[in-house]
Amino acid sequence: MVISDLIDTIRLLFVSEKKPFLRLKSILGFYPHNIRLYQLALMHKSVAYHEYEKEKHEVALQRKARHRRASDKQTSGKDSPQDSPPHINNERLEFLGDAVLGAIVADILYKHFGRKQEGFLTTLRSKIVCRNSLNKLATDLGLDKLIRHVGAITTGYNSFMSGNAFEAFVGAIYLDRGYNYCYRFLEQKVFKYYIDIDKVAKQDKNYKSALIEWCQKRQYKVAFKQRELRDKQHNNAPMFHSSALIEGIPCGTGDGYSKKESDQNAAKQTLKRIKQDKELLNGIKNASGMKSTAEI
Repeated sequence: MVISDLIDTIRLLFVSEKKPFLRLKSILGFYPHNIRLYQLALMHKSVAYHEYEKEKHEVALQRKARHRRASDKQTSGKDSPQDSPPHINNERLEFLGDAVLGAIVADILYKHFGRKQEGFLTTLRSKIVCRNSLNKLATDLGLDKLIRHVGAITTGYNSFMSGNAFEAFVGAIYLDRGYNYCYRFLEQKVFKYYIDIDKVAKQDKNYKSALIEWCQKRQYKVAFKQRELRDKQHNNAPMFHSSALIEGIPCGTGDGYSKKESDQNAAKQTLKRIKQDKELLNGIKNASGMKSTAEI
């Protein structure tokens, strides 16, 4: 590994644009080979859509400027934009990075917790690779400042932009340097400084599982109902509204940009209410009792 780094340092002497390589080296802990992979990993799809719309606008202006001729109806297509935006963004790398990240995190957790069972390891891995966690890691590493995008990063639909870029970044490392370098990056640059595995293991943020467990202990029936909404503040992006019902009684609601997120928010509100609202709790008990009586 030391010899490889020495060779990369020597190779850098012959690179004209050293700044991007040095910036990535400070994040990765080693020099990248194919810097274009990392540039693609940090390119949000909004860039491609922006360029596509810009090209469409320019073509429309050119057509208006020309005199209408019969031949215009049979335009060769050279001055026409493609039918859809080009797929020059980080989504494919995000798909690859998601799989690689999951495998390495599982590897690290398996070695760290020698006696824990599959359920514990699966839950802990989910906490580490969830979007909120990846968003924070991207910010901690400074990746969020390197993402190319059009428009501001908000708390809305594109709030996962940084986390998605982090996954794509891992995919870029895998294609550029292989699995061992991905492992080295995550172990030495991410887990070492930003993830306390034991601390994360003690955090219970899975509100839906906690609510289901609470209901199972008391033999209550719990259900989640979702409906799709549109976020008018963020280009009508799809979002979901969930309702949590215990014994058919509405107990909590929540919104989110995925069904999982909206269910979690509904479960969180429900857990809070059943701890504070005695009237609601009595209503659930009565509904459960009525159900049992009806079954007899």
